[in-house]
Amino acid sequence: MKPFFIAVFGCLLSAISYAETDITPQANYLIANDALANDPLAALVADFDQYYANKLAEFDIPGGAYAIVQGNRIIATAGFGVRQAGSEEPVDPYTVFRIASVSKTFAGTLASVLASEGVFSWDDKLTDYLPQFSFKNKKFNQQLKLSHLLSQSTGVMPNAYDNLIEADVPLEKILPQLSKINPLCPPGQCYGYQNVLFSLIDQVITKRTGKSYAQLLQERIFTPLQLPTASLGLDGFFSTENRASPHVRARGKWHPVKVAESYYHFAPAAGVNASAIDLGYWLIAQLGHNPDVLSEQVLQAVREKKVQTRRDLRRREWRRYLTDAHYATGWRVYQFGQDQLMYHGGWVQGYRAEIAYSAEHQIGLVMLMNAESNLINELGTYFWSSFLTAIRQQQSEKVLSAP
Repeated sequence: MKPFFIAVFGCLLSAISYAETDITPQANYLIANDALANDPLAALVADFDQYYANKLAEFDIPGGAYAIVQGNRIIATAGFGVRQAGSEEPVDPYTVFRIASVSKTFAGTLASVLASEGVFSWDDKLTDYLPQFSFKNKKFNQQLKLSHLLSQSTGVMPNAYDNLIEADVPLEKILPQLSKINPLCPPGQCYGYQNVLFSLIDQVITKRTGKSYAQLLQERIFTPLQLPTASLGLDGFFSTENRASPHVRARGKWHPVKVAESYYHFAPAAGVNASAIDLGYWLIAQLGHNPDVLSEQVLQAVREKKVQTRRDLRRREWRRYLTDAHYATGWRVYQFGQDQLMYHGGWVQGYRAEIAYSAEHQIGLVMLMNAESNLINELGTYFWSSFLTAIRQQQSEKVLSAP
């Protein structure tokens, strides 16, 4: 599987705007900056690049891409394979994928920006904006706050009515179904992952601002962060020619399938399309290097733990490393040994996505695949165990060598 690699060591990205990157396709791994080539992290990046390429080839993944961020720069990014099995069109770092539930990181952050500006309060009741909303027992209606929607702490059984999403049932017909059930616990007291309830934040945003969720995401996130290929929705996905087709496994091979539209109708939960480059810039902002767009106050609010997610401690591959897990606001918070990671994964028909970062160590990783493969879990844990171990070792060596 021949990679398309962009080495951008030394291409510093400004906190306000990004410099033009010198894009050169490479057949093999390359470090462009001699000074950084001597950095211990450079060897780890080279190792991960090779590991990523080998694993995608081993599992016959049609195409994939990654980007690694350090501080305010993308230090490495690469594309592998093809956009669609049977074609020769290569995946590169600008190839657009569906990012599925990684979209929740955008919704949680945008909503936190608006809340910080007083557009609404996290303590507002959902029924203040959707008076028709109701559970079976109406006492729970008064307890359900906006904060519960984006922290996955509504108390409702996990993935409630996702089957109706996948059956292309519109939201207006799904909402009345909630009046037939009650939360398993009072809102705010237990975790239950949602797509329908999470996406109700778009109606709140529209009622308070007079603008659509799509419009505000473009105005407040995509445009000021200069995400070059990010978009929202099915039309946005098909607006770019450089896009990866979805693939599913059947009869021992990956087969391209039609793009499923259903989850696009629940945009805050799963509506964003993006490339590795887009998500690299997104990580830079999450690491605090675009304060004019995402203030430190907003970032701290986004990262605040809201509800424990014990089930994550049993996740394949991750369970070897995780000692605690929570949901914050559109992000998961993982305790990975001694270190805290902000994390989210995404899975929709034919695609997998993963994004994570360490605010303390100023390192981030995004990975995208045009295939539904659990390989992404192995790749993510390999990266983080390697990098965090090396960083901790460097820190220990500095302490020991200090006078």
